[in-house]
Amino acid sequence: MSKINKAILNIENLRQTAQKDQWVNRIHPLVKLFLTIFYIAIVVSMNKYHLLGTLVLAIYPVFIFIVGEVSFKDALRRLRIVLPLVCIVGILNPFFDRTIVTYVNLGFATSKYPDGMLAVSGGFVSFFSLMIKGVLTVFASYLLIATTTIEDICYSLRKIHVPKVIVTQVLLIYRYITLLLSEVNKITQAYELRAPGQKGVAFKAWGSLVGRLLLRSMDRADEVYESMCLRGFKGDFDITRQWYGESNKNTFIGDLSFAIIWTGLILVLKLVPVSYIIGSLFI
Repeated sequence: MSKINKAILNIENLRQTAQKDQWVNRIHPLVKLFLTIFYIAIVVSMNKYHLLGTLVLAIYPVFIFIVGEVSFKDALRRLRIVLPLVCIVGILNPFFDRTIVTYVNLGFATSKYPDGMLAVSGGFVSFFSLMIKGVLTVFASYLLIATTTIEDICYSLRKIHVPKVIVTQVLLIYRYITLLLSEVNKITQAYELRAPGQKGVAFKAWGSLVGRLLLRSMDRADEVYESMCLRGFKGDFDITRQWYGESNKNTFIGDLSFAIIWTGLILVLKLVPVSYIIGSLFI
C-alpha cells in the first residue's frame, strides 16, 4: 500500500472512530471542547520544575483512552512525527539552566559521587517537564478529534462565537484533505503506469502534474460545494438546533456532571500537591 493510500485510510479510520456509538462520543461536543481547552491551559500553566505534578495530569487522557476505547498504539503511530518535534523544543534547556534543584539517591557510592547523591539541574527537570506537557497536550487534542466528528467540533466553535469564516475553513480543509490525496493518488498512479520502473516523479514533470492536480481539485471542489448547497448549506452552521429534548434531560445532567467533575479534579491536581502527598505515604 502506498503512503498516500495509508494517509487516506488513517483519516477514514479516525473519522469512523469519532462516529462510534459510545458514551464518550455521545457527550455534548461543547463539553469536550471546553474540557480540552481547559486541560491544555492547566497543563501549560504548570511550573516548569513541577515534573511529578505535570505527570499526574495524565489521568485525564488515560481515562479517555480507556473509556473511549481509543487505541493508544494507533495514537502513537499517527503522532510519531509530531511528538518528536514537541520533545525537541526544550532540548537546549540543560545547557542554559544549570541551577541544581534536586538530588537523586543512587543507592550506591562512586568515585564521582561518594555520597551516592546525583545532583539534577533545573535544565533537565524543565526539559522533561516540557516534554511531558507537549505529549499531554497533543494527546488531549487527538482524543478530542478521535471522539468527536469534525461537524460537531465546528458546531461547538460557532457556539462560542468563533467567526464563521474560520470555522468554515476548518471544516472544508478537513473535508478536502481526503479529496486532494485521492487526486494525488490517481495522478501518481497514472504517471507510474506511463513510466514503469522509474522511482518517483521526474523533476521535469512536476510542473505539469501540479497544474493538473490544481485543475482536478478545483473541479472536485465545485462538485462538493454544489452538493453542500443542495443540502441546505448557506455558509454557516445551524447553531440553533437543540441537542437535548424533553426526553434527554438525563443526558444533559450526565454531560454537565462530567464537565463539573473533571474541571474540579483537574483544578485539584493543579492546586494541591497530590504527587507529594502520595509520595509521603510510602516514605
